[in-house]
Amino acid sequence: METEKWGKRIRAYRKLKGYTQISFARAIGISVSVLGEIERGSRLPSEQVINKASIELNIPVQELTPKEYS
Repeated sequence: METEKWGKRIRAYRKLKGYTQISFARAIGISVSVLGEIERGSRLPSEQVINKASIELNIPVQELTPKEYS
């Protein structure tokens, strides 16, 4: 359940900023398949992935963090 919330938020911000899965995965240094697993909620993003995603999306980590983690 918690993995789905992370994935939905990352996907929403990625799309909002105009990234494809391929371009975003490359930008944060992970494979497209790993990004897909995160966005589908079958994999929890590591702290490193969360930090890189927030930097690339130019948003604070708190924006990516589901409310129950805040």
